[in-house]
Amino acid sequence: MAAAPEPEILAAFEAAKGFMPSDEGLALHAAAVEAGRLGLPLLEVGTYCGRSTILLADAARAAGVTAVTVDHHRGSEEQQPGWEYHDPATVDPELGLMDTLPTFRRTLHRAGLEDHVVAMVGRSPQIAAFWTSPLGLLFIDGGHTDEHASGDYEGWAPHVAEGGLLLIHDVFPDPVDEFTGQAPYRVYLRALASGAFTEVSATDSLRVLRRTGKGI
Repeated sequence: MAAAPEPEILAAFEAAKGFMPSDEGLALHAAAVEAGRLGLPLLEVGTYCGRSTILLADAARAAGVTAVTVDHHRGSEEQQPGWEYHDPATVDPELGLMDTLPTFRRTLHRAGLEDHVVAMVGRSPQIAAFWTSPLGLLFIDGGHTDEHASGDYEGWAPHVAEGGLLLIHDVFPDPVDEFTGQAPYRVYLRALASGAFTEVSATDSLRVLRRTGKGI
């Protein structure tokens, strides 16, 4: 069983702005610790303010690898003004646009984890297009439209190494959750149907799969 994060890391996670519950966070950390043993980067799509990044970075530090986090930092669909998950504190007062990058940087600094994370600022498909390194772990936690969720899967899943882990967040099978979790759910079903990934565990809306075959 993977070691739980130290109390100060868990406290930093719980204090950080974001939406991941503690039980899913612990499952993410355990998966990241396991994947870190492959000696490959751990990559997250969907940084927001760095809540989950803390856990990936802690696992990366322990394994001597790097956590990579990808986000344009302008907020996903449901985080825009007028939507349920909008936080006015994340809006750039000069531009009037969301900018979660400063909050993210403060989050990592306070947790003492800046040296273990590479933050890539840009659109996921643009970055994935030139990425070439194999990954020990891929955590998909970006936009919740089919376009974005499928794009994240298609752009990044090919890089998950044999035995590496694919994690998908906000997997909600109930059609009532069409806006918040049906696209990740469809990606999850696609990964299973591909024959390339086998489910390892499920913790609420977090699914952990392992690459056991080729393709996506």
